[in-house]
Amino acid sequence: MLGVFVFLVLMTLFSIVFERKVVGRMQNRIGPNRTGPWGVLQSLADGVKLAFKEEIIPVLADKPVYFLAPIISATPAFLAFSVIPFGPEVSMFGHRTPLQLTDLPVGVLVVFACSSLGVYGVVLSGWASGSTYPLLGSLRSAAQMVSYEVAMGLSMVAVFLFSGTMSTSGIVAKQNHLWNVIPLVVSFIIYFISVVGETNRAPFDLAEAESELVGGFHTEYSSFKFAMFFLAEYINMVTVSALATTLFLGGWRAPFPLSLWHGANSGWYPMIWFTAKVIAGIFVFVWLRGTLPRLRYDQFMAFGWKVLIPINLVWILAVTAIRVLRDRGENAFVATGIPLAVVILLVVVPGLVVWEGARARRIADEADDDEDDAQLPRTYPVPPLDLHVPTPPRQLATAGVRRAPEQLESGELTERPRSGATEFREMSDD
Repeated sequence: MLGVFVFLVLMTLFSIVFERKVVGRMQNRIGPNRTGPWGVLQSLADGVKLAFKEEIIPVLADKPVYFLAPIISATPAFLAFSVIPFGPEVSMFGHRTPLQLTDLPVGVLVVFACSSLGVYGVVLSGWASGSTYPLLGSLRSAAQMVSYEVAMGLSMVAVFLFSGTMSTSGIVAKQNHLWNVIPLVVSFIIYFISVVGETNRAPFDLAEAESELVGGFHTEYSSFKFAMFFLAEYINMVTVSALATTLFLGGWRAPFPLSLWHGANSGWYPMIWFTAKVIAGIFVFVWLRGTLPRLRYDQFMAFGWKVLIPINLVWILAVTAIRVLRDRGENAFVATGIPLAVVILLVVVPGLVVWEGARARRIADEADDDEDDAQLPRTYPVPPLDLHVPTPPRQLATAGVRRAPEQLESGELTERPRSGATEFREMSDD
């Protein structure tokens, strides 16, 4: 337990500096370079700063829920890592033990359940703050949970069918000769897109969009509670990267050139390969953040429900057909050609037809809107087209010019000498 906790805390500190360095490199900036050698202590300095900052609690906050929400967000993030295998059996203090806290027959479902519980912290934090914009951010996060966790769970179904088990250690053992990312590349792509939305990372960070919601669900949080939300976010990044490594990238097994060495998958070396794969997954998260702009909310939701889930369902049918045909002894061409044809007929062709129809309909709608705008009369007030601004009455009175009531329409001015009292009375009238 101590090893898992220390690993996650160190990976969080590393990920913060790593993200700033990588994004700085992509944007031709230096990045953190003052705190510690090469700026490696920048995340530690940020943590100390947040811990000692003044804490401000809103008056309208529901205090019990307000205090519990950051804890609910951070605790499942640590708990989900308990079923992730770091390596094979090793000798530790005279005992043979696997590098895994616990191994369950349904270990992947434990990670899935913990990721679902973490969203409740986001939803409750927005509701308990007593403010409008955090509430909107929490509602968006709830919608993301419903949308993208469905796609993430369906992407795991193909792995269960292919491996024949839900145990994380069993799935790693099944990838002894071939990693799942090769035969299940569609599931891998859908899984990674889904977890980006699940962890509220750019370009799917609609729950904390600064341009729309000020700061999202954590707007009313400060000090250490604010830090716990980002601790949970970075630990979730590490967790989903570790789960992707376990399900698709061979787990703790060495990659191809290193796997030729007999001792690469024994002892403590597999933990190095496992950590390197996790860092590669974190790099993809950072790469997306530094590259892609934020989506609109309607695009985000439509992508999850209309693209990811239908493709995932058809892909599960294709994987199931492959397994059934192979179990019946069909040849390789029939076992792979029929599901591929099903995918092309049910996904690619309808997708192209729908996309082309939507494109033609959008062009027609834009043409109709332009035609309607040209024919509609201007029933709304518009500013003067000559940009002529009339002189204010007070300025006219000060200059000794008086506008007569009968000359308001024509705009003619009458100038006459006035005494001080008359000027004061006329200015008062104006």
